[in-house]
Amino acid sequence: MNKLQRLLQNKILILTICAAGIGGTFQYGYNLSIINAPATYIQMFMNTTWLERMGAPLESNVILLLWSFTVSAYPLGGLTGAVVAGPMAIRLGRKMSLLLNNVFVIVAAALSGFSRMAKSFEMIMLSRFFAGVNAGVSMNIQPMYLAESAPKKLRGAVALTSASFTALGLVLGQVVGLRELLGGEESWPFLLASNVVPALIQLTALPWLPESPRYLLIDRGDKESCISALQKLRGTSDLSAELEEMMAEQAAVKGQRAKNPWELFQNPALRWQLASIVVLSSAMQLCGNDSMYSYAAYVFEEAGIPQDKIPYVVIGTGSCELITSVTCNMIIDCAGRRPLLLGGYIFMAGWALVFMVALSQQTQISWMPYLSVACIFAYILSFGIGPAGVTGVLPTEVFDQMSRPAAYMICGSLLWFNLFLVGTAFPFVVKSLAHFCYIPFLVVCVCTALYVWFFLPETKGKSFLEISEEFRKRNFKTKTRAGFYKGPEEIKTTTL
Repeated sequence: MNKLQRLLQNKILILTICAAGIGGTFQYGYNLSIINAPATYIQMFMNTTWLERMGAPLESNVILLLWSFTVSAYPLGGLTGAVVAGPMAIRLGRKMSLLLNNVFVIVAAALSGFSRMAKSFEMIMLSRFFAGVNAGVSMNIQPMYLAESAPKKLRGAVALTSASFTALGLVLGQVVGLRELLGGEESWPFLLASNVVPALIQLTALPWLPESPRYLLIDRGDKESCISALQKLRGTSDLSAELEEMMAEQAAVKGQRAKNPWELFQNPALRWQLASIVVLSSAMQLCGNDSMYSYAAYVFEEAGIPQDKIPYVVIGTGSCELITSVTCNMIIDCAGRRPLLLGGYIFMAGWALVFMVALSQQTQISWMPYLSVACIFAYILSFGIGPAGVTGVLPTEVFDQMSRPAAYMICGSLLWFNLFLVGTAFPFVVKSLAHFCYIPFLVVCVCTALYVWFFLPETKGKSFLEISEEFRKRNFKTKTRAGFYKGPEEIKTTTL
């Protein structure tokens, strides 16, 4: 409760969280969900447009191919955004990068909004690409910006709001996509263009809020601006201890430049940090949570829910992720990162097993469809309580200021590539394994839980330097075990 009270006192910090989130990771969840409702109408539009151009309709397989290109454009744009996010964060700063990132979504909104008027379905594909670029940038920079702006004791909770805004965007996208709102045949261009609203809100609010104090001090060497930003973010509290910690971090990286992604792979001192984010970022998409959403409509229909009511029930699945991400936000700095990740993946593995059994017995046992529905909600709840949010916090905590942007580039690239991989491969997995299609996801969850249990240290309540020192010991320990006698080599590389 004391932490909550302190958070409420920091009004500027709360405004920073909201302004960064509404035009940041909110857009990822929102743009991910708004494309689902008008899918049939957009495919009809493609066919009608082609008929007007060529005088002949498209074959069904060609329409499906064009729709696949449209859907795939989003993760392709996200991968592009993840790659450019690192250089943007270094050269422009965290806040300015988020502000300029809105240009991509404004272009996307214009393209999709005028696509029907221009009779061009290609504009929708291009729109989805630019929306993906926006999401790719924000997914990398927002958690970095917030974690660097937060006090140490609230760092996890503040950075984890990125996941809460993602879930909020997902739910609102499902709500706005209902037929009664913007999901109808006449209004779908407005639905796809509605992502401009969060962008305009961020462009209005974020310029008045401070830049990341760590970026100002360590990257730019501007101590006065850093102190000014800290005073705005912390109110009237004593800043000496926090400033001293930041100056120690500045001294630790003095003379270094921001690293490139390939340099992280070449640096033995970052071996375990890099392995951790590669494993956890890959598991984020390979655990099958997004595939559970695609399976939801089939399971709900089998459970006897009327076809016209299924969209309303699907909103419940998104609400589950929102509720659990907010819950995780409140307990992360008490429970720690490891227990939430470990518990999340263990529960997901258990529910995946039950889900497959329930699917295989749906026609034999009358109550099995209801168990399948329960498994969907339980799986999403388990994902939201740990992996959904904690994964995005860790790159900020386990890498120093010079390595952090490159680390987020690697994380983001893996996230978007695996999103594309799962989206492409899952239909074939379902076709091959039928009711046992969650076996690959079960294996991923078990392996990730084992990695967290054996190799990932706890970062709760530790300064960035303390975390770096803990990983340095692990990397040094691994290095010394590689051979028997390293004395002369160590003496050669010692600097006095």
